[in-house]
Amino acid sequence: MPSFGHGGPGGPGGNGAPEKVKNFGKTLKKLLSYLKDYKLAMFFVVVFAIGSTVLTIVGPKILGNITTEIFNGLMRKISNTGGVDFDFINHTVIVLIGLYIVSALFSGIQGVVMTGISNDISYRLRNSLSEKINKLPMKYFDTKTHGEVLSIVTNDIDTLSQALNQSITTIITSIATIIGIFIMMISINIPMTIAAVLIIPICMFVLNIVVKKSQKYFAMQQDYLGHINGHVEEIYGGHDIVKAFNGEEKAIEKFDEINKTLYRSAWKSQFLSTTMHPIMQFIGNLGYVVISILGGYMVIKDRIEVGDILSFTQYVRNFTQQINQLSQVMNTVQSAVAASERIFDFLALKEEVQEIDNPLSTEGLHGNIEFDHVTFGYNKNKIIIHDFCAKVKDGQKIAIVGPTGAGKTTIVKLLMRFYELNGGRILIDGHDMTEFNRSDIRRMFGMVLQDTWLFNGTIKDNIKYGKLDATDTEVKEACHTASVDHFIKTLPDGYNMVLNEEADNVSGGQKQLLTIARVILADPKILILDEATSSVDTRTEELIQKAMDRLMEGRTSFIIAHRLSTIKNADLILVMNDGDIIEQGTHDELLKKNGFYANLYNSQFEEVGE
Repeated sequence: MPSFGHGGPGGPGGNGAPEKVKNFGKTLKKLLSYLKDYKLAMFFVVVFAIGSTVLTIVGPKILGNITTEIFNGLMRKISNTGGVDFDFINHTVIVLIGLYIVSALFSGIQGVVMTGISNDISYRLRNSLSEKINKLPMKYFDTKTHGEVLSIVTNDIDTLSQALNQSITTIITSIATIIGIFIMMISINIPMTIAAVLIIPICMFVLNIVVKKSQKYFAMQQDYLGHINGHVEEIYGGHDIVKAFNGEEKAIEKFDEINKTLYRSAWKSQFLSTTMHPIMQFIGNLGYVVISILGGYMVIKDRIEVGDILSFTQYVRNFTQQINQLSQVMNTVQSAVAASERIFDFLALKEEVQEIDNPLSTEGLHGNIEFDHVTFGYNKNKIIIHDFCAKVKDGQKIAIVGPTGAGKTTIVKLLMRFYELNGGRILIDGHDMTEFNRSDIRRMFGMVLQDTWLFNGTIKDNIKYGKLDATDTEVKEACHTASVDHFIKTLPDGYNMVLNEEADNVSGGQKQLLTIARVILADPKILILDEATSSVDTRTEELIQKAMDRLMEGRTSFIIAHRLSTIKNADLILVMNDGDIIEQGTHDELLKKNGFYANLYNSQFEEVGE
């Protein structure tokens, strides 16, 4: 039954304090380094963003000129010295509309270019994450749920993609706008500009306080998104078991516990971020009051035009809006940095060494295997395989038996080099396994496990997974050897029938036969059968056993089985308990010893008899 949570301080259900982004500056710098490959595209983004901004900034100044002309024209009308110059106004309006159209076009172009950049970076990162997943050692996945890993590939990448698409253009535009507006305000009136920019230090001070407080909650929010995905994936993957053991309430309780932590961190991060807008708005309004009073005074003193007051007010409003926009962007930036840190941390994990310098070739190897004083533990402080020694000759059928937790499956994982030994050696034809590339070693093995794995695809594609370049004839021959060809032909689309995601449109026994056909097609030198017949009916077991007997001819085979009746004809039986071989020999030899194996065998026989 799946566990309902994962412990650890600060983990789901834990009481650890929210964790800040470890290094905001370093992560942001690394994120920006990805943009170096897009220098030309970023140049156009900056140019078009600045161009759009400049054209927009000129607008209020032109509007101010129109207002001044209308005001002066009315004054001339009153004094009978002239009137409003409508030709000037019409011409100016046409120019203004043209500027706004070009500005919108520039803005659209830089938006499209930036979308392409952000999507391309997301594409590259997803590829890097996919490659990384396949290069990480198995021990990493022993400490993480599938959902936590998937959250990095999905949630964190999506968060980063959206931030790149929205934040960079907003930051460029806002900064360009602020600089441009500052220049325009100075050109109108320096004292009023000084009064307007005095709000910036106040805004920055408030912004700095809010950002510092909210950073840790953004990091916690991204972290718990992974936890909640892991929980959902785990429970959904075993929902039939959860229902069978009436575990729904426990699952809901655990989900609620994790969800509450996610809610609290999300609420705090969003609350702190949203407080920035009203605070900035309040500070901005105070600026309007100062500007209005100062501007009115200067009009009276005839030191500024009426239209310039209108232009300046619009500039101040736009100025504070850009500062507000920058403060809001910090919300997105913080989420992006928190997501980026998780992505970069994952990409920085130590990989499993796939290839070595001057590796030995596996060509010509026969399959003689020796375990030379092997010791191993998933945790270095808890060794579970102690001084394991055994010699296996080419073509032998080796059965590994023992109670649950004896270390049977662990021995198989060590053979496949899923884990590194803590001590000792495993030799293949006299050569240390570490002298070969991992991929070459694993190519020598074929595995049939108790838990079958079939992916969403046709039956033919699933079988060809063992040999991607196999012909249709070879696939059918493998299926015939596995006694599954007849079953496949009865299906609506035969070999082209698509298995769904859970492959539950075929029975458990049929799935096992398909995985056996996959191994037969791969034609490995060494076989590993881990409880290969434990989850099938008697008739299917007979079919599997016949297929296995044909497959095992001339091959070194390791058979792990709880049903001892299936391994009577093994050349050698290794009896394990607590990580050690306590007995070894043939079935008859071990029964005569009347020891641990005999007790296991007799207890199973008695259970069947009952």
